[in-house]
Amino acid sequence: METPASEVVINETLVRALLKKQHPDLAHLELRYLTEGWDNKVYQLGEHYLVRLPRRQQALAYLLREQEWLPLLAPHLPIPTPAPLRLGKAQGEYPWPWSITPWFPGRAAVEALPKAEEAPRLAHFLQALHQPAPDNAPYNPPRGCPLHEHAYLTEARIERFLSNGLLSNRISKVWEEALLAVDDQAPKYLIHGDLHPKNIIIHEGKFAAIIDWGDMTAGDPATDLASFWMLFSDPQARQAGLALYAPHPALLARARGWAVFFGALLLDIGLGGDPAFEQVGRFTLQNLAGESS
Repeated sequence: METPASEVVINETLVRALLKKQHPDLAHLELRYLTEGWDNKVYQLGEHYLVRLPRRQQALAYLLREQEWLPLLAPHLPIPTPAPLRLGKAQGEYPWPWSITPWFPGRAAVEALPKAEEAPRLAHFLQALHQPAPDNAPYNPPRGCPLHEHAYLTEARIERFLSNGLLSNRISKVWEEALLAVDDQAPKYLIHGDLHPKNIIIHEGKFAAIIDWGDMTAGDPATDLASFWMLFSDPQARQAGLALYAPHPALLARARGWAVFFGALLLDIGLGGDPAFEQVGRFTLQNLAGESS
């Protein structure tokens, strides 16, 4: 799986022009390219800001979701989020809205995992986020759907990785137990939806920010609880965090199932040429396989 091609040319000249026209009080600050993902190209602006610009049409809905919802959620969450500080609009050759958000010191968790004692803090964060979804909550089918809707591709990946010696047979059992725990009628809650280590900033071993909220949706809290297996290799740390969150047995089984889904997906993407995602996929699946039945 390859990163989608950018549908628009974004460079420092363009970003400078947008800033000078729309936010001239910030246009003098140093501008430095940081990264480019599936959806956005990101520049650091001065010491305190990021400029995030969609790089393809499909990403626009994700950006608008962040612009609408993060200002409402951020004040109630115990870990910082990149709620937009300034909004940008289409200009010249650039066709879409864009955002100026806070910059958070640290590195993505894929490069620097949190300390084990941070697991309870993640639990507190998820408890605060996972409120019953209001009627107008965003809905993102790939992340808000019941787990079994991912069964076909996940099971194909599991079979392929088993045949290649990349997986333990334990993963198949975890997946089967998760599907037995699926409840299509379970109430929906607000979830991040994409809580993997590239979307978590760690500073000095502690959670500094949870970023990239474009997949936020009404869905199953188990989707986000999967992050415990993506972030903590110490079983006692995972147990401490999960015990604090206190999921019922079916929710815990589904959380392991979503961890299988994310682990297999990220490993698949990683084997296609993204070493960081390959690392996360292997780490997640190994943590699951190492747990006792």
